[in-house]
Amino acid sequence: MSIKAFAAKLFAKRIAHKTAKWVKHPIQTQNKVFQELVSQASQTQFGVDHGFGTIISHEDFVDKVPVRDYEELKPYVQKILDGQESVLWPGKPIYFAKTSGTTSGAKYIPITKGSIKHQVEASRNAILSYVHETGNADFVDGKMIFLQGSPILEEKNGIKLGRLSGISAHYVPNYLQKNRLPSWETNCMEDWEAKVDKIVEETENENMTVIAGIPSWVQMYFEKLNTKTGKKVGELFKAFQLFIYGGVNYEPYRAKFENLIGRKVDSIELFPASEGFFAYQDSQKEKGMLLLLDSGIFYEFIKADEFFSENPKRLTIADVELDVDYAMVISTNAGLWAYNLGDTIRFISKGPYRVIVSGRIKHFISAFGEHVIAKEVEEALRLAVEQTDALVNEFTVAPQTDPGNGELPYHEWFIEFERQPSDTSKFCKIIEESMKKQNSYYDDLITGNILQPLKVTPVQQGGFQDYMKTLGKLGGQNKVQRLSNDRKVADGLEPFKI
Repeated sequence: MSIKAFAAKLFAKRIAHKTAKWVKHPIQTQNKVFQELVSQASQTQFGVDHGFGTIISHEDFVDKVPVRDYEELKPYVQKILDGQESVLWPGKPIYFAKTSGTTSGAKYIPITKGSIKHQVEASRNAILSYVHETGNADFVDGKMIFLQGSPILEEKNGIKLGRLSGISAHYVPNYLQKNRLPSWETNCMEDWEAKVDKIVEETENENMTVIAGIPSWVQMYFEKLNTKTGKKVGELFKAFQLFIYGGVNYEPYRAKFENLIGRKVDSIELFPASEGFFAYQDSQKEKGMLLLLDSGIFYEFIKADEFFSENPKRLTIADVELDVDYAMVISTNAGLWAYNLGDTIRFISKGPYRVIVSGRIKHFISAFGEHVIAKEVEEALRLAVEQTDALVNEFTVAPQTDPGNGELPYHEWFIEFERQPSDTSKFCKIIEESMKKQNSYYDDLITGNILQPLKVTPVQQGGFQDYMKTLGKLGGQNKVQRLSNDRKVADGLEPFKI
């Protein structure tokens, strides 16, 4: 064992001990975070506007601070962009993470010195948690790659702007710098396809042990490696043993990845966002990700099926139930207050509190009252791939409300197959039965002849990448929307259908 691997094990043990302390006292930990956040921001413009000085309890907070999304927080953010200080958090943020917006164009999410510290620590602790549980630390001696956006940052009124992954590139610890790939010059490339080609060139002859990134873009890297070398990734990188991912559910990609790699490798799931780092997979034996309750973030939860009702109840960690979908609302040491993150999560354990990401509160299909969420379509597709010979690269689902010719409406699944199923009807039937089993509303609509069974529309190889390219969203942190309540994504994929 190398000195670096031995040191990693010692450090991992220390971090595991520290984590166990707050894991044993989740409610007290969150109460402490809540009090510290409100106290520190009491003299900010937002704190004064919302009477932070009189907030003692969560009930007070609910009474004075409504749930907001970015659009509603935007006037405060604009003040910071204009150069004002102590608007949402004392002083100025050190960064703005620039993300794709909705109606407002680009979104600027503040990142403070405290919040970036927690982001970096969470990334590190996810790996150390793996080391502590498995005893495996040999990978620290090999090369590691993190597929990410450009680290080149802009600046506005003394605050640097960039993608979160690009900002994070500035915080790779010194002891990993020699192990890190690709080169800084390659990382700065903006053209994603050219960048991946260059990454292949820089890594194909290296001893890669850890590979990290959003699954769809890592898949592109693996495919290019395979095309260039003619080898499976696991054969090319014999010491490759750990895949780290976040952003989307890995399960729809798992079969394709194992085919590209040629063997199984351990994986660690992360739940990061520009707004904060919320959870990471802390065990290879247990499902779900450990919700980080001691990282400068106070969490509230609203039942997803009540979210759009008037005055839905805002719950704390003390009130949540297992196997219920919640919209996650956050208040952070970057100055986000009762902020609707947009993600829905589900608790699968309360000892410790572990979650899975079940979808987006705005990404669902309910054109007919079916309330279908991402977790359901991902699980249905996983079963279909598992039980047939199909391999899937990418997919999305949309309602077809007016098929014409007197046909009943249906859900249309756009799927880019790496390998089409030899029995398409069986493939569709597995998805259909899984959807009916998971979602009673969908089942009722099918049995009541309101909907006809789903239909699969094959998409040509590379079609989803070509579609993302038309949006200017190829690579980086960009992800294909899994499902939608309209035909916008579906219409965009029309030119790429087979």
